[in-house]
Amino acid sequence: MRMGEFESTAASQPMSDINVTPLVDVMLVLLVIFLISAPLMDKALRLDLPSAQAPVSPEASNSLSLSLDRQGTVFINDKPVAPEALPAVLAMQVSQDATIEVQLRADQNVPYGRVAEIMGLLQKAGLNKVALAVQPPAPKINSTSPSPRP
Repeated sequence: MRMGEFESTAASQPMSDINVTPLVDVMLVLLVIFLISAPLMDKALRLDLPSAQAPVSPEASNSLSLSLDRQGTVFINDKPVAPEALPAVLAMQVSQDATIEVQLRADQNVPYGRVAEIMGLLQKAGLNKVALAVQPPAPKINSTSPSPRP
């Protein structure tokens, strides 16, 4: 045997098997990330609520979230509802619990007539407890503070 050479035996043949352990590790990490983030993704409905000075009310235990987005699409508990199916869905909610409170969240760009129409459907279905959701106003800048110098 010469210097610097290795024995050529069956043990020194290249391994032809694929090691899947790192792949399984990566897939398990991705699965855990997905399981943690999936419940957070259902709150993806973005509304530009009007701002008003109103106290923050606690979330009612038996409440129904009814949202109107910028295009006027109706969402019940963040799930879209067809306009023609809305009266039936509201009637079903009343049949389950007549004392349910409706939290009406309408984008500030939705015409008032559309909001009034939805409120009429709520009243017709027998849902008389309606709360209008707003966001707190942006903090005002104090005008007495010195202005920054350029």
